[in-house]
Amino acid sequence: MSGPWAGQRVVVTGGGSGIGEAIVFRAARLGAAVVAVGRHAGRLERVADRGGPHVHAYACDVTRPGAAAAIVAAACKKLGGVDAVVNNAGHARFAPLEDADPEEFGRMLQTNVVAAAELIRQALPELRANRGSVVNVSSVGGVLAMPGRAYYGASKAALNALTRALAVELAPDVRVNAVLPGPVDTRLWEEAAGDDVAALRRSIIAGTPMGRFGAADEVATWVCHLLDPQSAGWMTGSLIAVDGGRTA
Repeated sequence: MSGPWAGQRVVVTGGGSGIGEAIVFRAARLGAAVVAVGRHAGRLERVADRGGPHVHAYACDVTRPGAAAAIVAAACKKLGGVDAVVNNAGHARFAPLEDADPEEFGRMLQTNVVAAAELIRQALPELRANRGSVVNVSSVGGVLAMPGRAYYGASKAALNALTRALAVELAPDVRVNAVLPGPVDTRLWEEAAGDDVAALRRSIIAGTPMGRFGAADEVATWVCHLLDPQSAGWMTGSLIAVDGGRTA
């Protein structure tokens, strides 16, 4: 491996598409060895093929019992250790409260918060030994009041709280930050919006000062910046909005 991140070993969940895929590719271009984690083996294999010989696929549902320990074990086997974790796997469904499904709320909490916390916990010995870093991919939904998205926002607000608390608890050995994307053109967004995709897109763009959706690589740039011990070595507990001005 060559590049400024040569020797760095990174785990990225939700690495088979969208923002996660962009993070995997950017980290690999910087010289890191990466394990891309996701539920869909075919997507992950395509990402690994495109990412080069130092990108490895590991198919796993992060919400399954024992998943976090298995991910860390696989990363240690494939990479020799773990220097950084990116919790990017997410689940989103939007609906007004009276139409919302409590089971979907449970799935959002399990994916967006519980699985992220457990992966950090399982990776902690490696992260501490290597003075490592965590970046959680949250959402502006965790800081903005968004009618029709209360359950999703609550799960991301919990992830933001987890980020800040662990940043203090694990310092100075491990840095923990979060990136809060606004609306980004990915498959997850369309799945979350249900039948009202076109109308929802119009309303989102109207409420975004930059007048457009973001691109996955624009978020990946900030994730990798926060992982970098040279450029962000004094940053921990930060919640960085990458949102086209929605939280301004």
